Amino acid sequence: MRILEGEKVTKYFGGLAALSNVTFHIGKGEIVGLIGPNGAGKTTLFNLISGALPTKSGTIKFKDEKITGLKPHQICRLGVARTFQTVKIFANMPVLDNALVGSFFGTPTSMSSADAAREAIESLELVGLSAARAIPARDLTLANQKRLEVARALATKPELLLLDELMAGLNQTEMAEAMELVTELRDKGITIFMIEHVMKAIMGTCDRIMVLHHGEKIAEGTPREIAKNKTVVDVYLGA
Repeated sequence: MRILEGEKVTKYFGGLAALSNVTFHIGKGEIVGLIGPNGAGKTTLFNLISGALPTKSGTIKFKDEKITGLKPHQICRLGVARTFQTVKIFANMPVLDNALVGSFFGTPTSMSSADAAREAIESLELVGLSAARAIPARDLTLANQKRLEVARALATKPELLLLDELMAGLNQTEMAEAMELVTELRDKGITIFMIEHVMKAIMGTCDRIMVLHHGEKIAEGTPREIAKNKTVVDVYLGA
C-alpha cells in the first residue's frame, strides 16, 4: 500500500526550477532515503509534502487523499510529521513542554492536559529523553535536541515521519543510536522518509533510496543498486 505519492511535482523559485516533474511514492512501512547534492531540491520536496510551501504544479497524495494546497496543520493532523534540517526547538521551554506542543498541535479535537502530557511523555520515552523532561531544551546536546525534535513530531501521532538530516553533526556513537531509533520507529508502524548526507546511515537503514539532482529525480532503487548506479556515483557519491 502506498502511503505517500507525488505526481510530476514542480516548484519554481523565481525562474529557477527547484523541483521539476518529480514523481515518487513511499510504501507503508518503508524507510526511504532521499539523497543528492546540496541544492538538489530535497528539503524543498519536504516543504511541499508538509505544506510549508505551495507546489507550482503536480499532485501529492497521502493515503490516497490529495494534500496539495492544504495548510501545514491540516497535513499534520492527517498523520504527516517532520523534523528540520536546522534544529527548531523551543529553546527556553522545558523538554516536556516542547513535546506537549506536538501533542496539542497534532490532534484535530480538544485534548485534556492530562492526555496531552501522557502522550508527550510517551514520545520522550521513545527517543530516550523522559529523564530529561524538566531540563530547558537549550541545555541538551545537539544529538538530544535532534531527538527532542523527533519526540515533538511523534507526539502528533504520525503515520509518516519526514526526517531532514537527523544524523548531521553527530559522532559515530550518536549516529549509531539515531540509526537504531529510526529502525525502532519503523517497527512501531511509522513510515520513514529521510533526507541524509551520511551514506553509512542511508545505506545501512533504508529499504529504498531516491536521488535528486538539479531538481530532477535521476535514480531510485535499493541501497545496493544506488551504490552501483554510474550516474549517481558521478554526480554525488564519487568513486
